[in-house]
Amino acid sequence: MFRLDGKTALVTGASSGLGARFAEVLARAGARVALAARRTDRLGALAERIAGFDGRAMPVRCDVTDRASIAEAFEAAETELGPVGIVINNSGVSVQKKAVDISEADYDHVFDTNTRGAFFVAQEGARRMIRHGLEGRIVNIASVAGLKVLGQLSVYCMSKAAVVQMTRAMALEWGRQGINVNAICPGYIETEINADYWGTEGGKRLVSMLPRRRVGDPKDLDGILLMLAAGEESRFINGAIIPVDDGLTLA
Repeated sequence: MFRLDGKTALVTGASSGLGARFAEVLARAGARVALAARRTDRLGALAERIAGFDGRAMPVRCDVTDRASIAEAFEAAETELGPVGIVINNSGVSVQKKAVDISEADYDHVFDTNTRGAFFVAQEGARRMIRHGLEGRIVNIASVAGLKVLGQLSVYCMSKAAVVQMTRAMALEWGRQGINVNAICPGYIETEINADYWGTEGGKRLVSMLPRRRVGDPKDLDGILLMLAAGEESRFINGAIIPVDDGLTLA
């Protein structure tokens, strides 16, 4: 239903997990995709996989904690693929500790990536969309943790709550320029990073407390991602904060 032919997208955190899935989904919908990540060694394999179904993708190095690196990634993407009209702001990290045990380094690590990094990626994307006169789409990947407190994830919850408010502020400010800014708040999704955890006693205990006693699959985010990244189909959706969590925020 949602086609992105002729559009260029940039996905941060594309080297693994949800970022890699998002990049592939956008490419299958016809977008040219800049695969942005610090770990560029894994981007080549993803670009080849996308080329295998006649998609087009290029790896670009991007450290979201470094503003110069962000600008360089966008510049490289524009040079090779054309002006970026879709930004999937996905990079994120977490530290699981009790609040009394969080160090200053832990705090800075989470906020530098999840909040500061997300802000400057969106800012760089918006500046270029405005310069090129594009009606762009920015999709911030927040988290159910930005809407609901999760145990031993205080700093992560704080950082994602900031992304939720950041999304609303940007949507209000950039709407007149034709840029829609929305956020997806995933619940517990099984990826290669956390797959082993769900088989542990702690993982099983957590699943037993979820509303439908299951975790999600990355493909469960495909539909909302494509809708928000599309053009006319999402023209009237701006500043939306959308939980995709199987009802977790209702529990």
